[in-house]
Amino acid sequence: MTSPTSSEPPVGSVPTWEQVARDHGRFLYTVAYRLTGNHDDTQDLVQEVLLRVQRGLVTYRPGNLSGWLSRITTNVFLDQVRATKRRPTEALPDDADRVIEGGLAADEALAAARLPEHLQQALLALPVDYRAVVVLSDVVGLSYAEIGEALGVPVGTVRSRLHRGRLQLRTALGDDR
Repeated sequence: MTSPTSSEPPVGSVPTWEQVARDHGRFLYTVAYRLTGNHDDTQDLVQEVLLRVQRGLVTYRPGNLSGWLSRITTNVFLDQVRATKRRPTEALPDDADRVIEGGLAADEALAAARLPEHLQQALLALPVDYRAVVVLSDVVGLSYAEIGEALGVPVGTVRSRLHRGRLQLRTALGDDR
């Protein structure tokens, strides 16, 4: 019998932090980017998610790893939104000498290429609660029950927020269906 050549953990086992970071980093970036819409905020969010994953692997029970990672990403995002509302910050003044010019990072270019800019902007215009549900449902593909568990809300609330979020997206995009 030969040993697996893949670095994936055997089915039913807990992955290492390195495996999660390597094998699911692009997934985390995509989910985070859809929630934040900004490369720098996305990088900060993914970094915090990976820290929480590292602490949480000791209690992780093998199952739906993508669902677990989505839940952590969404919760970190919502925690950051709540913290920002409690402690608003003032933007730094524009100082051209302090700005480093550069192109899009490869991950940002990939994420931006998969979703048209007008759709990303419409998604970012949604209230945070609606955006989280729409991203988890329509981008990540979680079930209503998984979304409810991730956000700590009943399935009925998930359905309601998803319906309202999609309705607002249709209106913003000019789709009168």
